[in-house]
Amino acid sequence: MQKETIEKTILFVKQKLEKDGTGHDWLHINRVHKNAKKIATKENGDLFVIELGALLHDIQDWKFSKSKQTLEGAQIAYDWLISLNVPSNICDQVKHIVENISFKGANVENKINSLEGKIVQDADRLDAMGAIGIARTFAYGGFKQRPIYSPNIKPQIHNSFEEYKKQDGTAVNHFYEKLLLLKDKMNTETGKLLAEKRHDFMNLYLDQFFDEVK
Repeated sequence: MQKETIEKTILFVKQKLEKDGTGHDWLHINRVHKNAKKIATKENGDLFVIELGALLHDIQDWKFSKSKQTLEGAQIAYDWLISLNVPSNICDQVKHIVENISFKGANVENKINSLEGKIVQDADRLDAMGAIGIARTFAYGGFKQRPIYSPNIKPQIHNSFEEYKKQDGTAVNHFYEKLLLLKDKMNTETGKLLAEKRHDFMNLYLDQFFDEVK
């Protein structure tokens, strides 16, 4: 039953997201899925919950929701799993992951409370770092029609989700408002180790970027 549920969920997510052009596409989901399974081999946890959480974590990202609420995607994930007759306790765990996985501001409390959720969150954050993270940052910035860089627009440290949702800075500012903070916000020891190389690469990229700007 679990294998069939995973296979059906892969098809469900792939059909919905494979044409996305913002960096939140099926290939992003696939990488997060693989990273989550990799982390789970070291950190343990319920692999079924981890896989479903990874596959459904961006089924309706709040950034693309009219309501700008995290619960919308969580409810879609929950309803999908209920339709597959997944036990309600599993549905609840996945719903919690989807609702709380997103970064919501530098000084906003992380509400993920399960090992499975922490593993999926680490896997998702890894894909926001390194070369992939850089590419996704500029893809999303272009989608939002944000400037790449402006010396007159300074990065902000957000103290609430409401502040973070209203941000309208530059793509480069996003490195300082989120991406460079992720290494120290990883939940698991495995996640921390995997984040180091990607973090260093982003710093190297920014050194080159500002050297060229000068």
